[in-house]
Amino acid sequence: MIGRLAGRIDYRGPDHVLLVVSGVGYIVHVSDRTLMSLPATGEFAALYTDLVVREDLLQLFGFPTLQEKEWHRLLTSVQGIGAKASMAILGALGPDGTSRAIALGDWTAIRAAPGVGPKLAQRVVNELKDKAPAVMAMAGALADVVEPDAPGSDTRPARQPRPTPAAAPAAQSEALSALINLGYQQGEAAAAVAEARAEDPEAETAALIRSALRKLAPKG
Repeated sequence: MIGRLAGRIDYRGPDHVLLVVSGVGYIVHVSDRTLMSLPATGEFAALYTDLVVREDLLQLFGFPTLQEKEWHRLLTSVQGIGAKASMAILGALGPDGTSRAIALGDWTAIRAAPGVGPKLAQRVVNELKDKAPAVMAMAGALADVVEPDAPGSDTRPARQPRPTPAAAPAAQSEALSALINLGYQQGEAAAAVAEARAEDPEAETAALIRSALRKLAPKG
């Protein structure tokens, strides 16, 4: 299984790149969002990959983070969502937007992806809503892996984990970390998690994240 590739971008297509690794070129399909974020032709890039094997073809799909790769795995587990639809969803929303939409049950956001109709969008939300908070809570840990290799070196130092309150209960700390990784400011995230915790002191991480997201959602 090819799980990660790091090399030089030799060619950029409309939905893929040709990544040359040790003299071998790999065609890696990526979302629109990922394609725009990659460096120019001739420069170095690294992608986590998922290999799709069919009778008549082998296809590699690439993702800039392990969190996005995990979302691809979950999305394609839903009946009716193939690799193309998954890439459309991730291209339209990104991993954070996908996490937020599914955790909140916002199937209209999923429907915004090209080729995803309302019934399919609702199925995605219904089947994955209980799994979304776990992926969100994993985001901090996934961000702490070693960063992409640079030419001439094997690794770069691993990122340091985001600090979380040492005295806070585990579920509260995990929920806070997940919200911060989604881009919320620590103050507003902490307030939302604390409010959710006060309403249900026994709530587990997933429930705290869902409740805090509802409190952070724009009103009106």
